[in-house]
Amino acid sequence: MKGFKKKDRNTDIDLSPLIDMVFILLIFFMVSTTFVKDAKVEIKRPSAASAAPASTKALRVNIDQAGALYLDGIPVKAWMLQSKVRDAFRGGADKNVLVIADRKVPIERLIEAIDQLRLAGAADVAVATEKEYGGS
Repeated sequence: MKGFKKKDRNTDIDLSPLIDMVFILLIFFMVSTTFVKDAKVEIKRPSAASAAPASTKALRVNIDQAGALYLDGIPVKAWMLQSKVRDAFRGGADKNVLVIADRKVPIERLIEAIDQLRLAGAADVAVATEKEYGGS
C-alpha cells in the first residue's frame, strides 16, 4: 500500500462563467427594453370605448388643463408647435404623434394643436384616452 496515494480533487466552484452570463443578460435586457418618457404634467384624460394602444415611438404632445402645450415634456407655444415638430421629423423621429390632452381642455385648443401637427407633416395624429370598460 505504499504506492497508493489519494487523488486530490479540486472542489472549488468557478463562478466566473455565471457572473459573465448575468452581465450578458443584463446588457441584453437594457438594450431591448424601451422606456416611455411621460411628461410631469397632471392630465386627466377623457375615456373612450374604442381606445387602442399607441406606438411607443410616437412624438408626444401634452395639453394641460390650462391649455399649455408640451412637446415631449418641453413647454412650447402654440405658434412654435408646427416648426418644432417639423424639426423633430427632420431629426429622424417617427411621423406618428400622440396628443395627450386633459378632459377640460377646450375643443378649439385641441383642434388647433392637431391642425398644427398635420401641417408639420405628421402622418398619424392620435388622441390619448383612458380605456372605458363597460358592458359584459
